Amino acid sequence: MKKLLKHMKGYGKECVLAPLFKMLEAIFELFVPLIMARIIDFGIGNQSQPYVLKMCGILIALGVIGLTCSITAQYFAARAAVGFATRLRHLLFSHVQSLSFSDMDQVGTSTLITRMTSDINQVQNGVNMVLRLFLRSPFIVFGAMIMAFTIDVKAAMIFVVIIPLLSIVVFGIMAVSIPLYRKVQTGLDRVLKRTRENLTGARVIRAFGKEDTEFEEFQESNQALVKMQIFVGKISALMNPVTYVMINIALVVLIWTGALRVNAGDISQGEVVALVNYISQILVELIKLANLIVTITKALACANRVQSVMDIEPEMPKYASERKVNNLDCDTEAKINIPEENNQITFEHVSLTYKGAGAESLTDIDFEIKKGDTFGIIGGTGSGKSSVVNLIPRFYDVTKGRVLVNGKDVRDYDLNALRSKIGMVMQNAVLFSGTIRQNLLWGNPQADDKQLWEALEIAQAKEFVEQKSKGLDEVIEQGGKNLSGGQRQRLTIARALVRKPEIIIMDDSASALDYATDAKLRQAITNLEDSMTVIIVSQRASSVRTANQILVLDDGAAAGLGTSDELLKTCKVYKEIYGSQFKIDKKGGAAV
Repeated sequence: MKKLLKHMKGYGKECVLAPLFKMLEAIFELFVPLIMARIIDFGIGNQSQPYVLKMCGILIALGVIGLTCSITAQYFAARAAVGFATRLRHLLFSHVQSLSFSDMDQVGTSTLITRMTSDINQVQNGVNMVLRLFLRSPFIVFGAMIMAFTIDVKAAMIFVVIIPLLSIVVFGIMAVSIPLYRKVQTGLDRVLKRTRENLTGARVIRAFGKEDTEFEEFQESNQALVKMQIFVGKISALMNPVTYVMINIALVVLIWTGALRVNAGDISQGEVVALVNYISQILVELIKLANLIVTITKALACANRVQSVMDIEPEMPKYASERKVNNLDCDTEAKINIPEENNQITFEHVSLTYKGAGAESLTDIDFEIKKGDTFGIIGGTGSGKSSVVNLIPRFYDVTKGRVLVNGKDVRDYDLNALRSKIGMVMQNAVLFSGTIRQNLLWGNPQADDKQLWEALEIAQAKEFVEQKSKGLDEVIEQGGKNLSGGQRQRLTIARALVRKPEIIIMDDSASALDYATDAKLRQAITNLEDSMTVIIVSQRASSVRTANQILVLDDGAAAGLGTSDELLKTCKVYKEIYGSQFKIDKKGGAAV
């Protein structure tokens, strides 16, 4: 929490004024019982109506001033808390954007969402409550006791006894309930995680008819959370009856003592009423303080969870100058071994092991791609195709070997500079809520309509976009749910083409397209005037067989490298894949 509090900078004025105005409100509140005593003793006792009216006017004035102070304190507290939470969300979101895929895989999407929403809201509430009540409640408790001593020392001794007893009950219940509240928060995380999985995977659940099973599992998690909340609620619920019993016993003793003191002429009836009011104030403020500490505890736990995400050091610094290898800056061109060949992309004996994995996902991958070539990657499910291409824009870092783009290690690039050279079409077609134009402009914010239509034409998406009533301004729902799978894939390809990259990577991004559209798409990309290096990842032999080179992967290792005809003769894995989709002649070549 201490690390997060540095982001309160700029709200110093609010952090001083909010408690200050609350203290002023508390001072005015402490004067109210004394004025009531005056009304009873002098106004009612002497049957002086003008005096009663005058004192009532003072009470109203104190109430108005107190209300003004309270509203002012709330304004400054809310301003500081909301401003702090807003800044914290911006910083957390920015930090999450800097994390690598490995970091995000380790933390988990549902955890990051919870940290950015629920946890920061709890921190905001905690800051707000601290600024409003942290000084006010103790001030009222001890102020009321001191005021009681100014009225009558003997009667005020009841306060000396009741305040510690009330504190023991209040803080004892709180000490038991706080750890339970932490368990409740953990249980809430589990429910949120299961809810998110069910909502994102609703189609899969329905396809397999697992609605009842998932409902039962959700009910189980939810019921566990409910039971825990009811249990901690019962413990917390003890606070009010126990404290009210103690206060009422104290009131009985106070009234009994007060009556004896009144008969003896030591104090007046109005002063007894004032003492009763002070005891009531103490009870209310102790309960407020207990609730405040519970809120603070929740806020601290949530702040620590937010800080744990902020403490994750990005595995891949955004700027190459931040990275050190062998105690040398890697951004110096003179220190980089640039090959003489004009290779666009080079993999030098690359291996990759994901965090937490027991074995390598890629082993000793070694190949070169010439500038302007089309390079195919094919293999079975889980063979490591996506892992290979994810290393080029540096979504993951190699664990052995090097990946070079234009003769320079990808780790020596600033990430923005590296990724500006690459157009990436992911395996899962992801579109964002907004118009088609807004989605395409992700590729190049400066692109005009002519460039957008050119990209759509190459991606074989122009026809269906033209059929939309609003054309480029057609609204896309979240995730592109109002489009078919093929339409989503073609738009994501167009989005990558808009930026006119040096390298375009199509990671199984045409799987929803028919063979004819797939062929037209590949032909259109090949015929571009500014020929770009094209990397096609696919399980379809038809998508890669015209490539200049094809890398065949099998269980993370290279099973073959060459043209389609060469691989049909030399690579058993490629021959099996090809044979499952096309006929092979008796000589082992592709049948015409």
